[in-house]
This record gives sequence, structure tokens and C-alpha cells, in this order.
Amino acid sequence: MNILITGIHGFVGSNLVEYLKRDNTIYGLDIVSPEKDGVIKTFSWDSLDNDELPKFDAIIHLAGKAHDTKNKAVADVYFKVNTKLTKQIYDYFLSSSAKKFIFFSTAKAAADKVEGVLTEDIKPSPVGPYGESKIKAEEYILSHKLEAMKDKRFYILRPCMIHGPGNKGNLNLLYNVVSKGIPWPLGAFDNRRTFTSIENICYAVNGLISKDIESGIYNMGDDEPLSTNELIETICSVLGKKARILHINKGFMTSVAKLCGMLHLPLNPERLRKLTENYVSSNAKIKNALGIDKMPVEARAGLKRTLESFK
Repeated sequence: MNILITGIHGFVGSNLVEYLKRDNTIYGLDIVSPEKDGVIKTFSWDSLDNDELPKFDAIIHLAGKAHDTKNKAVADVYFKVNTKLTKQIYDYFLSSSAKKFIFFSTAKAAADKVEGVLTEDIKPSPVGPYGESKIKAEEYILSHKLEAMKDKRFYILRPCMIHGPGNKGNLNLLYNVVSKGIPWPLGAFDNRRTFTSIENICYAVNGLISKDIESGIYNMGDDEPLSTNELIETICSVLGKKARILHINKGFMTSVAKLCGMLHLPLNPERLRKLTENYVSSNAKIKNALGIDKMPVEARAGLKRTLESFK
């Protein structure tokens, strides 16, 4: 198939190129256009209006403004990028010959906090411009009825924290802290959260574009949720060290995070929440659609691959 990937130079885009280029012809759409192995050509966003694009069978929309945990991004930026660009590329899809459209939203578009297990039928209640801009993009896609275009399908993916070899983010920060031999002070926070291995992302995307699957919203995540303490133990296992986990009073650590945030230190309240919150997402719907019982990569194994790349 001819596949167009927006935001192709990002982490997920780069991995999808490597995964899909063996059996497909890949084109990119991005704000930068350096040559990329496996990509025939990367177009600019202006190309959507210039009739210079070839015909595509599928469009994967990744381009977006990522969540700024330091809260420095202006709210308007999220809506200009996450909402407006999605409308632009989806309008192009509707008028094009492409049959499949995959939009990478986020679990945060559904809920900022989760009680129990997150499923696709939840009434969305995002908090902050990141999740709010993503849900606005989702609503635009859902507002277009495709019954008159029976050969077209859309898929809105809501992944939890995506990770993989080479990805720099909170996992890398956590790895660096543990690798220095610093004891983990948040052991008192008993939590469970869903992670998403990039290998499982690539597998699911390939299935969506190659199989006849019903349009809709699909959560994305690994099968097994893990606690932060289990994550620390996994990091130590990769490092060949014994896990040093301290169970310090939760209230005290929350106050420390507030102070660190005021001093612009790494452990701010938002990062503390991301590291210790319960956020379990069900991937039952996407597995059922793909006809599988398990995702190909087990959660802990996927995390080990990511952590090994930090060495």
C-alpha cells in the first residue's frame, strides 16, 4: 500500500517507517523534510492544497503538540496543532482516494484520572489544553458520518505512555535517577498503570490498515499494568543492581514535589502524579478487533528493551 504518515520524523513515526517499509511504500508529511531511509519523499503541509501528492491507501496522523509536563506551552498552541492540523488532514482524507485514516489521540483525551479501568465507552473529561485539544480533534472526526463512503474507515487510537528503544522522556529521567544509586523515595505510593510498547503500537497499526476492521475509538496499551515500584525493580534488573525503594510518607513527598516545582527542579507535582497515579486502560477492544488474545510484546519485556537502550 501507499501510506502517508504525518509527523514522520518523530519517535512513533520513525518506528512505524521501519515496521511498515518492508511491505509498503511510505511517504511523509512534516514541518521538516530531511531524507529518511524507507521514505520515498516527505512533503510539507502546504502540499495538501497544491494537488502534488500521489494517491494513498492509508493515512496515519501522528503530527501533534506533545504534553508539556513543565506547563510552559501556551494553550493556543495545542489547539492550533492538535486540533486544527487534524481537521486539515482529515478533510484531505475525506476527499482523497485513501481508505484508512488512523489518528493518534491520547488516553488523556478520555480522562485525566482513572478510577478502575479505562474503557472506550467513558464520557470524555480531559483536563488541560493537551487532552482538550485532542478530544476536539476526535469530535471532528466522529462528526463526519462515513456511511455514504462505505469503503472508508477511521481509527482513533488512545495510547497510554508510549515507550521504546531510543525514546527520551520520563522513563529516561527515572532511569538516570536509579542508575546513580539514588534510592527511590516514592515506594509508599501503591499504584498500577498501563504502558504501551512501541512494538505493540506498530503491530496494531499494521493490523488496522491491512484488515477490514470497524471504524471507531480504540484504547492502546500493553496487556499487563505495572506499578512504579515494579518499574524501579525492572530498571535495577537491567542495571544489575538491587532495588532501593523507600516508603516515605506520601504527604511529605507531595510537599517536596511542590517545592521542587517552584524551584524548577525535575520532581514537580505533575511529574509526581505521572509517576505515582493509577491509570489502567483496557486494550480488550483492539485485541478483539485484531483477532488476538495477547499483544505480541509483554509489558515487562517491552520496558526492558527500552531501558536497555538507555545504557
